[in-house]
Amino acid sequence: MKKKLIWIFGAVLATLPMAWGQDSAAVATAPPVGTTVDVKPAVWTLQQCINWAKQQNITIQRNRVAVRSADIDLDNAKKAWLPSVNFSTSHQYSNMPFRESSVRVVNDEVVTTSNKNSYSGNYNVGASMTLWDGGVIKNNRKLAEINSQMAQLDVDASELNIEEQVTQLFVQILYTQEAIKQDSVLIELSQKQLERGESLFKAGLLNKADVAQLQSQVASDRYQKVTDETSRDSYKLQLKQLLELDGDEALVISDPDLESQVLTPLPAKADVYAHAVQTRPEIKAQQLAMDRTHIDEEIAKAGNSPTLTANANIGTSNMTNNGNMFTQLKNQWTNGVGVTLSIPIWDHGKTSNAVSKARLERETAYLDMLDTQKNLWKSIETYWLNAYSAQQRYLSAQEQVNYRTSAYELTSEQFRLGLKNIIELTTDKTNLSSATQQLLQAKYMALYNIAMLRYYNGQAISLD
Repeated sequence: MKKKLIWIFGAVLATLPMAWGQDSAAVATAPPVGTTVDVKPAVWTLQQCINWAKQQNITIQRNRVAVRSADIDLDNAKKAWLPSVNFSTSHQYSNMPFRESSVRVVNDEVVTTSNKNSYSGNYNVGASMTLWDGGVIKNNRKLAEINSQMAQLDVDASELNIEEQVTQLFVQILYTQEAIKQDSVLIELSQKQLERGESLFKAGLLNKADVAQLQSQVASDRYQKVTDETSRDSYKLQLKQLLELDGDEALVISDPDLESQVLTPLPAKADVYAHAVQTRPEIKAQQLAMDRTHIDEEIAKAGNSPTLTANANIGTSNMTNNGNMFTQLKNQWTNGVGVTLSIPIWDHGKTSNAVSKARLERETAYLDMLDTQKNLWKSIETYWLNAYSAQQRYLSAQEQVNYRTSAYELTSEQFRLGLKNIIELTTDKTNLSSATQQLLQAKYMALYNIAMLRYYNGQAISLD
């Protein structure tokens, strides 16, 4: 019997470090928050920027941590139906300082005892298991599964959002880089006109005010270049923040030839929406939110259901001055099994109110889904209209640039011959600069919105 007792309690105690070891192992083998990334490229393409941002962006990493947390909750929900086993022990030491001595006769001898201290110990192993709870455990598992799926959809949505932001900034950087090149061309033209004006001034064919006007034009063009360079650096800073790069790191953006992509035929809005509504994570998340409200209602209804719990326990105890310790443990050994039935009768209307609230949440989830679908259609239609408008403006701007270039070249030659004044020359120069700016804006506006339409239509995000 002693060996059996020792074996039983040893087995119970042995389970404790095993459980701790499992938890420790789970933590030790958990994957790191970040993932392995490639070496930073010298010149960044759009796809390299997107890949880097999806691996390094803090928001995405935080959402990935949330997925792991939801998976742990799901694991707990799966194990909720298993019985719980606990070992408990209590020990009591007592001192009775005013206890009187006792006298007894043992083998014709008078024995006096004065034991003022006593010790008692209790040992118990108990187990319990829910047999029926109205489906709460089952529905909690379904709820945990949905929460895990929604956590992953949050990761997917944040990745899509990062891709869109990176693409937008990348296009803005390309736009400002080309604008800076155009500024350099205009500065060169203005500088040549200034040199020509200074020659005419020395020859007495141009007054000082006209030369000052030419100098002002050169300064204005240089100012525009500085402004565009500042915008480019600002966009690069924003992109580096999305890529989680240090602010002082160089960020060189590739400059692909994209002229042939500006007038790409646009997909039909309805086709893009039909694909997006089936694949976009925000739509899937709203559908899961609807499913979750149904489960919440079932859990709330379980408040009116009886619960049945089975339990079992074994225990023993011992006390000083009560005989041999192991004999006491044997004699005090108890086994017990039982069931507990709990039937709700009145809970102040909490269950019915919980059911009503779950139904209201379902209505809210349905309205949220309609709103999300509406916003999705709005985004797609906006991209389509912007792309179409930009393509039309691009065609018009091309003609305008050709016309303004010819007009400026003609006016410049006439100015050289003294047939045009400085006002006419600067006016044509300003018109050429404005037409060039409109052409660049239309070009990159079309490229960005075409890329977004393709993206929502299920294609990999790309500018070419």
